[in-house]
Amino acid sequence: MTLDGAPGSGAPLGAALPGPPADRLAEAVTVMDRLRSPGGCVWDAEQTHASLGRYLVEECYELLEAIEDGDSRAVREELGDVLLQVLFHARIAAETPRDEGGFDIQDVAGALVDKLISRHPHVFGTDGGPVVTSAGDQQRQWDELKRSERGRSGPLAGVATGQPALALAGKLGARAARFGLDVPLPDGDGVAEQIFRLAYAAGAAGEDPETALRAVARGHAAALAAAHRDGGGGEDEAREQGRSGED
Repeated sequence: MTLDGAPGSGAPLGAALPGPPADRLAEAVTVMDRLRSPGGCVWDAEQTHASLGRYLVEECYELLEAIEDGDSRAVREELGDVLLQVLFHARIAAETPRDEGGFDIQDVAGALVDKLISRHPHVFGTDGGPVVTSAGDQQRQWDELKRSERGRSGPLAGVATGQPALALAGKLGARAARFGLDVPLPDGDGVAEQIFRLAYAAGAAGEDPETALRAVARGHAAALAAAHRDGGGGEDEAREQGRSGED
């Protein structure tokens, strides 16, 4: 299957691939390859895993916002932007020889399929594992399977320390509760210590402090916008801009 305009096609880029809608995913892979290849996009060709990191984070947050807004059209668009990041990183990795750790999008998809099947033996019949009748049963089985994968064990296994601090604090609280660990929390009256203790306790109680706080913050943001709109905020903004100019 060759995309019009791709190397060897002899046709200008832009025409969609013929065939069923499922071909659009293959088309996306081919377009990313064209953009990254010689004669493609100069900006795309210069990117690295590290340089794209902030865009991945931004796109994930934009997707989350669309989900919270219940905007299905925006969700579809933002899912595409997240998919672009997956394709981009896989294309960069494909430029490294396999014996040096390189991989491509097929490897990414293959690893995902293998993981999904291995973690759902009760669905795919891969072994005679325990019967799963509830979400709680499923979570316990996942925990057991994760512990058996690459020797993953302990309260920090699989915890992304690069996630937002509030979410991380909640995750640590949840893990401490799951493993039955009682570790003294950071003391002090600083804002960081107080927020950490609240988020930690929320996670230990099975709540999601990041999502809860974001909902409150977004509600307050809407109230601020309404107050600015109803209270003649335009004049305040003009005065503020004038003040900035004087500075």
